[in-house]
Amino acid sequence: MSKLSDVKKKLFNRRSLRILYFLGFILAVATAVPTYIESNYIKEFVSAESVGLFFVASNFITILLILIYPELIERFRNYRVSQIVIGCNFLALIAMAIANTPATIFLAFILLMSSFNLIWINMDIFVESFTSVDSAGRTRTMYFTFMNLGWGFAPIVASYFIKGSNYRPVYLLAAAFLIPFYIIFIEKGRNLKDKIKYDRDKIWQTIKKIFQTRDLRSIFSLATLLHLFYSLAVVYAPIYLHETIGLSWAQLGIAFSFMLLPFIIFELPAGIIADKYLGEKEIMTLGFTILIISLILFFSVQSSSLLVWSLILFFSRIGASLVEAMRESYFFKIISAKNVGLINIFRTAQPLGYLIGTGLGTVILIFYPVQYIFPILALLLVSSYYFLRVMKDTR
Repeated sequence: MSKLSDVKKKLFNRRSLRILYFLGFILAVATAVPTYIESNYIKEFVSAESVGLFFVASNFITILLILIYPELIERFRNYRVSQIVIGCNFLALIAMAIANTPATIFLAFILLMSSFNLIWINMDIFVESFTSVDSAGRTRTMYFTFMNLGWGFAPIVASYFIKGSNYRPVYLLAAAFLIPFYIIFIEKGRNLKDKIKYDRDKIWQTIKKIFQTRDLRSIFSLATLLHLFYSLAVVYAPIYLHETIGLSWAQLGIAFSFMLLPFIIFELPAGIIADKYLGEKEIMTLGFTILIISLILFFSVQSSSLLVWSLILFFSRIGASLVEAMRESYFFKIISAKNVGLINIFRTAQPLGYLIGTGLGTVILIFYPVQYIFPILALLLVSSYYFLRVMKDTR
């Protein structure tokens, strides 16, 4: 009888995960469609030097919201909270499309960034609640493969909706993608309603646990470094490639979609290899090494060739995809879905990385041209080797 029960549970988990994989794809498209034009769009309202301040403010507020998020999830349950956050995200996208002053776009951008970060935490909890420890690497990387299909699909689609310098239709497009997401989410909700008894650790207890536990501290630091890379690459690379190198948005749409292919190609195999053979440390070390080399290329290459920059961007995302896959695999092997506090604090790595990165970028631009951001970032990523050395591998 117990064997039959185990089989039913596995089938239920698989069906639930398939729903979440597809929802992750749709949500990734909605997230990615405006991502690479955000800095250029904001620059229509404020100076280039002030763009980073929008990201600093939004990510600071996002961190504060993430810190109180576990209590909301515990009190109202993950499914209900998710519905509210999706609605906020939809409103934020509409607000971005119709904003006409620096103040209104500032407020809309804060709501957009914070709601996107929060809904991905909800998705993390859903996925983790249907994942077994022995298949964490494969499950998380399969989930990320679907997400990355969405990320790869989005830039080309977005480029067709940019009319001259009018970026507003892109936000309406992103909002349109949230409609099927919400319909499926509600329709399949009975499979997603969780009955998990969440840990009741306070925020300070959770933070203390991370910083007192070597492996949690190391993976959190490595995750922050990855998002430090993403912040400067996502915010300042489009400005650099469009305005300094001279690539058009049609060209950048092609380049950015090609750039994202490594996330589709490499993450799932890396997860399987980590589960069965190597563990995560070796693959993460290779990933950070590739990131550092690619940043040096960003600074040193002056070509205006679409092919050259597509290859450099592709190479950089090979490194990022390996680090991202192993970050997910490692972290979710050492925690469980009930550790909602740890998941929330772990996800502050993204806004924290963006907070540090865009703040750093704002300061650098006061003294140097935009391309100097890349070698400085490469130096910061060298610190990853220390955290990789001290953390214990899962194999």
